[in-house]
Amino acid sequence: MRSNYNTGQRELLLNTISHENGEFTVKDISNKTDVGLTTIYRFIDKLVKEGKLKKEIGNDNTTYYQYLEECDCDDHFYLKCTSCGELTHVDCECIDSLSKHIKKKHNFKLNRENIIIEGLCSKCNRR
Repeated sequence: MRSNYNTGQRELLLNTISHENGEFTVKDISNKTDVGLTTIYRFIDKLVKEGKLKKEIGNDNTTYYQYLEECDCDDHFYLKCTSCGELTHVDCECIDSLSKHIKKKHNFKLNRENIIIEGLCSKCNRR
């Protein structure tokens, strides 16, 4: 019976996390569920290791997370708005030529699983 409860907690956490818009903290998830902090931290750590969450430390030393939608494409990256925190998945072949350029000209191999380019989204850019 205990394993079903744990599975239920994981499903609740994954559902809550996957519906977050933009960045969130552990406290945000805790406020939306009745799951204990230790379980939330363990589950979030697991998702970070699996590449399903992006982890960043903010200027205020708070740890922020962002859910990365799953995709089966090879040529993808993310655009992150520095104003509202929105993360947009982009499936585009241009990342291949950029990756080759960086390898050839700068002798640096990109980790193409989690490329994030920061800037302003169209909504924030209009402000």
